Amino acid sequence: MEIAAARTEKIKRIIAERRIVTVNDLCKIIGASPATIRRDLRLIEKNGEAKRVHGGAVLPEGRMSEPLFDDKTAIAAEQKRRIAEKAVSLIKPRFTIFLDGGSTVLAMASKLAERSDITVATNSLRVVMSLAGNGPNVILVGGEFRRLSQTFVGPLSALILGKLHFDIAFMGTIGFSTAAGMTTTDSREAFTKETVIQHSSKVVVLCDSTKIGKTSFVKFGSMDDIDVLITDSAASLNKEIKNLKKKGVQVITC
Repeated sequence: MEIAAARTEKIKRIIAERRIVTVNDLCKIIGASPATIRRDLRLIEKNGEAKRVHGGAVLPEGRMSEPLFDDKTAIAAEQKRRIAEKAVSLIKPRFTIFLDGGSTVLAMASKLAERSDITVATNSLRVVMSLAGNGPNVILVGGEFRRLSQTFVGPLSALILGKLHFDIAFMGTIGFSTAAGMTTTDSREAFTKETVIQHSSKVVVLCDSTKIGKTSFVKFGSMDDIDVLITDSAASLNKEIKNLKKKGVQVITC
């Protein structure tokens, strides 16, 4: 039996991934009694991180929480791989690019190990580790280390970012909608993302279809800040995509 704090965190990650889950399913996954699961769900609902329904719980409408980084990489993994491959094709020799801490962006970083003709700036510890052996010239942006996303974020990151300019910034996002813009769960993360956008000639957002139409806690950019959206083919019929094209944003589906 897991301790209460670890158990509730696991339940929140399951809800974030599945969007809807039953008490019976949680009992099987967690190994706890229905009474314990229902008590945990009451606490999670009180904190605004889920909504209880008959027999289970759902993710609050329009609201996205953030799973642990290793859990994020497993969500929509095949879609992220295709998106990453398309993103890499946009990088020309001698470009200076920024890779942020998104899990789709990390999938992209692993495909740059042979690109010694570019410079990569990043605030992601995982990206640096992926490129540590060989490949591009790498610049690590400092800041406050955020363990959940494995990134360096906040006002301190502006000390370096303010001196740089990027040909393309490749950005991930937790939520994406034409009304709310791009959103994430952490204000420090949002600050760093906004700073990157301000210092980039082109902004390319990598976003699988599960995030489109969703809104998280804090905004870091509007649709006017985006030049290109790369997503998977399941997003093609989403009304958000149609609205985005009307705003002149190039949408690439794969």
